[in-house]
Amino acid sequence: MSSTTESSSPSDVPVLNFGVLLIPGYQWLDAAGSVDYLNQHSYAMFKLFGAPPHLLSQVPIMNWHYLSSTGDLKDVRASAGPPSHPTTTFAECPELDYLVVPGPDHPTAPLSEECIKFVQERFPKLKGFLTICTGSLAMAQTGVLDGVQAAGNKYVLRMLANAGLLNRKVKWVGDRRFAVDGKVWTSAGVTAGIDLAAEWARVHFSKEVVQLAQDVSEYVPNPAQPDPFARLLEGIKLD
Repeated sequence: MSSTTESSSPSDVPVLNFGVLLIPGYQWLDAAGSVDYLNQHSYAMFKLFGAPPHLLSQVPIMNWHYLSSTGDLKDVRASAGPPSHPTTTFAECPELDYLVVPGPDHPTAPLSEECIKFVQERFPKLKGFLTICTGSLAMAQTGVLDGVQAAGNKYVLRMLANAGLLNRKVKWVGDRRFAVDGKVWTSAGVTAGIDLAAEWARVHFSKEVVQLAQDVSEYVPNPAQPDPFARLLEGIKLD
């Protein structure tokens, strides 16, 4: 994984800086699915697709900066796949427009003080904060989701609620694949992260741009509702 700048693009193309916060044991598809689908809407990919000039003029350069939740450059192991190598540290990370947080297998495991501080300090300046699957449950530790409507992995939400371990300061949503509350974008379990990325794209790009990305990806996004997995939280008190 690396941070990429498209140096061959025109100087007037807008630039978006994305951070991806990797917590040990994060679900690989949480990161790969959402990041790759978002990146399908980048200038580099549209140029690769042979998109016409009027579409190239509508999409941004996307730079990706990968961070470990420990704040250093040591490899981070995901639930599967190869080790992920961070490209920057908390101290050296550039200004970010968006921060994406894939969900870890153990979302209640304490985050480092450095990680909590980084998220709290960066959050106010972000254009958007995106969490995938249990990423919202992990980020609840930082306090930035207090009072926010947020989705999360329903199976894990049920487990934590039944065990009395659910953070009740967050307004958990249990009947949709993703939720948007202000600049906070949160998805339900794993594959719902791709639908969250698709919804972000739908809001930020023209229909023609969105359609091209869907065609290349051969993907038809699912809406937030109806959610076939809402049944997992039937009878479970989340507030």
